[in-house]
Amino acid sequence: MNAITRREISQLEAPLVSFELNGRAVTGRADESLLDIAQREGVDIPHLCHKPGLTAVGNCRSCVVEVAGERVLAASCCRTPVAGMKVTSDSERAVKSQKLVLELLLADMPSAAVQSARTRVDEVRQWADKLGLGLPRFASRYTAPSGQEFAPAPDLSHPAIAVNLDACIQCTRCLRACRDEQGNDVIGLAFRGGQAQIVFDMADTLGASTCVACGECVQACPTGALTSIEPGRANALAVPDKAVDSLCPYCGVGCQVTYQVKDNTILYVQGRNGPANHGRLCVKGRYGFDYAHHPQRLSKALIRRADAPPKSAMLAADFAMDPTRVLEIFREASWDEALALAGGKFVQIRDQHGAQALAGFGSAKGSNEEAYLFQKLVRTGFGSNNVDHCTRLCHASSVVALLEGIGSGAVSNPVMDVMQAEVVLLIGANPAVNHPVAASWIKNAVATGTQLIICDPRRSDLSRIAH
Repeated sequence: MNAITRREISQLEAPLVSFELNGRAVTGRADESLLDIAQREGVDIPHLCHKPGLTAVGNCRSCVVEVAGERVLAASCCRTPVAGMKVTSDSERAVKSQKLVLELLLADMPSAAVQSARTRVDEVRQWADKLGLGLPRFASRYTAPSGQEFAPAPDLSHPAIAVNLDACIQCTRCLRACRDEQGNDVIGLAFRGGQAQIVFDMADTLGASTCVACGECVQACPTGALTSIEPGRANALAVPDKAVDSLCPYCGVGCQVTYQVKDNTILYVQGRNGPANHGRLCVKGRYGFDYAHHPQRLSKALIRRADAPPKSAMLAADFAMDPTRVLEIFREASWDEALALAGGKFVQIRDQHGAQALAGFGSAKGSNEEAYLFQKLVRTGFGSNNVDHCTRLCHASSVVALLEGIGSGAVSNPVMDVMQAEVVLLIGANPAVNHPVAASWIKNAVATGTQLIICDPRRSDLSRIAH
């Protein structure tokens, strides 16, 4: 069973109400927003500051709807249904207001040509196109008294994220993703009125801030004010020709990802709504994919050449392998030939020196099923019990504790279950560095009242929120 949060438990208990939406009867939970119900019913309502998983704030006002008997329009992302209410999203008054909001936002944003060179997704223009809006009638905030346009300089100080605040509509999706989801508290909204703007820490450049490069703000941004600087930027804005769902290859949290691919090259990575991450990623999962296309990555089997210098001569000459000249020492081979050679060498060692001369070390990069097959190979193929795995060291103490406490050394719960805990006890671990997405759930749990107790000789990042 997937973990569920306290909020989700309360949602399951919320009563159902019936009301009218655009002239037809619909049903939704009493704590569900009108926008969520409309989306489920196939009714398109413009929205910009709303994003699933983020707290509703209703500050863009592009999702307003008309409620019968009420004087003012209501933000559908914040409004919940009441039995018998009549809601209209496509009335003349509501549509006129939606169009005006989008037109004002368009006036303060860079041109379509500039935006298309920065980002793949511009939700403001997408909604404007759906509503049939053309060029805005209003002057841009970046127009000087002389009539000449100007824009704030981009912030390119960060190795992974580019900042172009002239495209910012202050929807605060990035702020909520950084604070409420990831719990990193880097992004804020500073100043007041027309001078309000997104800042990082104490108005630092993003590269000088405490940003951990999880990229959650980039995934949340609707306009490209925050964009990723992907490897091979020249091809980064290309349109993917396929999406490949996968698991993040790094730590064991189990984050689900989607690789956007063009011509068998990964363009960028998106977090997928999996049970472990709910769309969240860390810096490794989002930006650590360049190894897949690294020129030194082995894509074919290699066998040492017969005419290669002997190993003793290479060691005596203080030989250093140059990856660009690897074919001077090795030759390409088929996988069948390479596997036959490796298997034959193992058999030769076993027959000459005995099974105890062989040992196997498993990799934490493999799945549980692969680990099982590996130890089976060593025990039955090598005939040896000399098999080990890195988990025996890093997981040994917790295995003993789990065996004594619950009778099984396996992990008993998904990490999201901390959202239901009253107390979280963290012993000798630093998930903010090693398992950042898991750490984000701990931060979320503390924000809802869970007490965090840390036992560690070092002061980790989570210490600042520990009880």
